[in-house]
Amino acid sequence: MAVKIRLRRMGQKKAPFYRIVVADSRSPRDGKCIDEIGTYDPNTEPSTYKVDEEKAKKWLSNGAQPTEVVAKIFKAAGIEK
Repeated sequence: MAVKIRLRRMGQKKAPFYRIVVADSRSPRDGKCIDEIGTYDPNTEPSTYKVDEEKAKKWLSNGAQPTEVVAKIFKAAGIEK
């Protein structure tokens, strides 16, 4: 099972809010997830994010692959493999 760390879209039309989740790569974007590890809000200036560093590092060490946007958020938060 290929596991990805990606964004799940929440919020209203034209006002997106994202949760950073760990999910099977075959599941749909807003479908079932394995674990929720943070949030990302692009509507604020500057964009805000909250990440549970312990969970993120655990999933990265277990082989989960972050998407490009999540990798940028992790880099800004100081989380690396």
